[in-house]
Amino acid sequence: MQLRADQLPTHLRQGLKRIYTIHGDEPLLAQEAADLIRAAARAAGHTERQVHTVAGAHFDWSSLLGASQALSLFADKQLIDIRIPSGKPGKDGSQALQRYCETLSDDVVTLVQLPKLDRTQQTSGWFVALDAAGVTLRVDPIERRALPAWIAQRLAAQGQRVQDGEAGQQTLAFFADRVEGNLLAAHQEVQKLGLLYPQGELGFEQIESAVLNVARYDVFKLGEAVLAGQVGRALRMLDGLEAEGEAAVLVH
Repeated sequence: MQLRADQLPTHLRQGLKRIYTIHGDEPLLAQEAADLIRAAARAAGHTERQVHTVAGAHFDWSSLLGASQALSLFADKQLIDIRIPSGKPGKDGSQALQRYCETLSDDVVTLVQLPKLDRTQQTSGWFVALDAAGVTLRVDPIERRALPAWIAQRLAAQGQRVQDGEAGQQTLAFFADRVEGNLLAAHQEVQKLGLLYPQGELGFEQIESAVLNVARYDVFKLGEAVLAGQVGRALRMLDGLEAEGEAAVLVH
């Protein structure tokens, strides 16, 4: 079962599945999704948590399989957090994860955290088994065109908003230009506005004076901006890439 990150809160209110797999290259959204799952698991009585980080080829997969079947000494239910930073469990790990999915217990909620996976990894036996056994969430970066709406949604969650109409859209576009490619910093800038100003409408001057320029640019996105005729954005990206020390040859 596959879900978008924004569908997760509604899903969790309807009850927990036995295993959740998060993969993607947007750390903020991955962390928020993991936090929601952990909070729901604790609320459902899964108060004992085990963390297993697969740091290399010598990880003891038998300990993970044993942990999922062992009765807790301190709680009736467990949360097992499996982290595979490389996204490559290896041959032994692939077999172990498939066996793990075959022996899931109702008393254990499992959270598997992975980086961005390529097509080969997503069609591998271990990932297919994870996907079939529970819920899979893919967290992708927020594209520039979707960033203003994302910012507006985050502001609304803390009781703030921009002006209506074109003026508000221009304010959100300015905000998005300041934080493009750096979603964690964008989140922090939104939170800062919540600390600086009361709930209600925010003017352009307030956002201009408070929001730092923390944008991070991708060389490949530069080509997209040029081909789309986005002159202002392309120039900002060139300046940003130069300031970050990106190799001129790669930019060319």
